[in-house]
Amino acid sequence: MSDQNVRNAGFTSAGIKEGSLASSIMSREARESGGGVHSGGPTSTLQEMGARGSTHSSGFTSSGIAGGSRASHMMSEEARSHGGGIPRGGTTATVSSI
Repeated sequence: MSDQNVRNAGFTSAGIKEGSLASSIMSREARESGGGVHSGGPTSTLQEMGARGSTHSSGFTSSGIAGGSRASHMMSEEARSHGGGIPRGGTTATVSSI
């Protein structure tokens, strides 16, 4: 995943860009969770990367998730909480796609 992809999606150091993919992800996540965006979810994870301006240490790469990384830990936790699978539209899937 590149820093440019995160910024192009609308996750920036100035916040989430209006009318962007980021705002769409945030809106969908808020609706699905009853009105809020949860810490550790797709929106907060990507916004943290966008605000920092760096995705390099996250472990989400163009060839998949790096073993032993923050991304692999995130994927394991998400799979455990969903009975062994990674849900479509979940944190791991969303962040990986960007």
